[in-house]
Amino acid sequence: MTPLQRKLLILTVILAAIMELIDISIVNVALSHMSGNLGATLEDTSWVITAYAIANVIIIPITSFLSANLGRRNYYIGSVILFTFCSFMCGHSSNIWMLVFFRFFQGIGGGALLSISQVVVFELFPKDKQSTAGALFGAGIFIGPTIGPTLGGYITENYDWPWIFLINIPIGILVTISCIFLLKEPPVKPEIAKVDWVGIALLAIGVGALQTVLERGEVEDWFETRYIVVLAVIASISLLTFIYWELTIDKPVVNLKVLKSKSLSIAAILTFVTGFGMFISIYISPVVAQRLLSFSPYQTGLLLLPGALFALVALKLCGTLLQKGVSPVLIIAAGFLLFIYFNWRMSEITLDTSAFEVSTALIFRALGMALLTVPLTMLAVSSLDDKDVGQGAALNNMMRQLGGSFGVSIINTYIAHRFAEHRNVLISNVTLDNTKAMNRINGYINYFQHRGFAYNEARSKALKLMENIVTRQSSLLSYRDAFLFVGLFFVITLPLLLLVMNKSKKPKTNIILSDH
Repeated sequence: MTPLQRKLLILTVILAAIMELIDISIVNVALSHMSGNLGATLEDTSWVITAYAIANVIIIPITSFLSANLGRRNYYIGSVILFTFCSFMCGHSSNIWMLVFFRFFQGIGGGALLSISQVVVFELFPKDKQSTAGALFGAGIFIGPTIGPTLGGYITENYDWPWIFLINIPIGILVTISCIFLLKEPPVKPEIAKVDWVGIALLAIGVGALQTVLERGEVEDWFETRYIVVLAVIASISLLTFIYWELTIDKPVVNLKVLKSKSLSIAAILTFVTGFGMFISIYISPVVAQRLLSFSPYQTGLLLLPGALFALVALKLCGTLLQKGVSPVLIIAAGFLLFIYFNWRMSEITLDTSAFEVSTALIFRALGMALLTVPLTMLAVSSLDDKDVGQGAALNNMMRQLGGSFGVSIINTYIAHRFAEHRNVLISNVTLDNTKAMNRINGYINYFQHRGFAYNEARSKALKLMENIVTRQSSLLSYRDAFLFVGLFFVITLPLLLLVMNKSKKPKTNIILSDH
């Protein structure tokens, strides 16, 4: 391979990874538009995010198997084609469930783009340049989340939400053509292993059923609805059977035995919480900005941009600290504290909070995420044998996706519950005995009467306006509670780091990077 071909291939696979990462965050600022355009509730529309996350959870553990059995070149190019085709179909979806269906398979295709792209980049650099490869790819994977919300906001505001998916088509075609000519099979062909189809099926059924229970439980009055009960039973049986199956067979798709490592077990819990907080914050922050603070989609996207730029600096600083021997545990603790502070800041917002205040709070979120990304993986594999490092890193990555997919579902239920409680409290204060409430209503009546409406019509409009105010305030309080709820998870799990403070075994940095 000539130097020019090598540079073109590096650019190609990083572009593919950026495309996949953009699609994780680009939809968040367009959820309200999708909801209105497709006639769906925000809760149903959130499946556009969770379906992608579930697909990633299913495909991540079997990526190495598919790469070995289908050939890495064939699997990678096929994944790009699947991702591109499903992007086209997402953009032409006529209802929410059609969109969710193709979004799921877009996630299946996208599962290979990040992990295999990273492996290819590291193969193209000599051993003494691995840190350069890591920095190059690290910058690339932050470009996606950096420009995703801003790009999504600009497209939604100036064109229409389907274009957030259709924009992938020319990029996907370009990547496919480039890979056909440049991408080769790895120099050492991996051993072909028998796939654990039973484990994959149990995981997919269990996660899918549990996700549906979490997503639809609040709407369907939980266990008062038959299909929710059935799915809860299916989820319990499938996941318990999955654990038993994976612990008893020789070649499990997810080697749960590596969880005997205390550092991996604790890292997996912390990674789950990180995914939980990361996905929830990137999901509800744009909703709050648009629905409560009345920001446009493009303004909402810009709110996330400064934090993402700061995260690039923090990522470089994190790498420098790790190379100098600073314990990953200390960096993880700093990341958790930053994220706790972010949630506390967001729990204090009002309907008059400025864009600057929100954007500043989001900077702390981005800094926290940047400090958690690599150190958590390093902690996860720090005490594993070399043969178990790949499985440990994959399991850790899967926990992040699980945390994210469950988090979005759980937070919708939590927000709905808190909204109902806050609304009941606020509406109970709008009575004839409450002088302030009556004065406000009478003021609205006078306003509408001066606008030419008769008393009865003016009174009806005044009561409706009061109802809207109560609803908006209830929504604000419920979202503030949601940020506190997420922050509490970080506070509760932070002390777990005390159990791994003395880990000093040198982490397998090169392997981590290729599996991260």
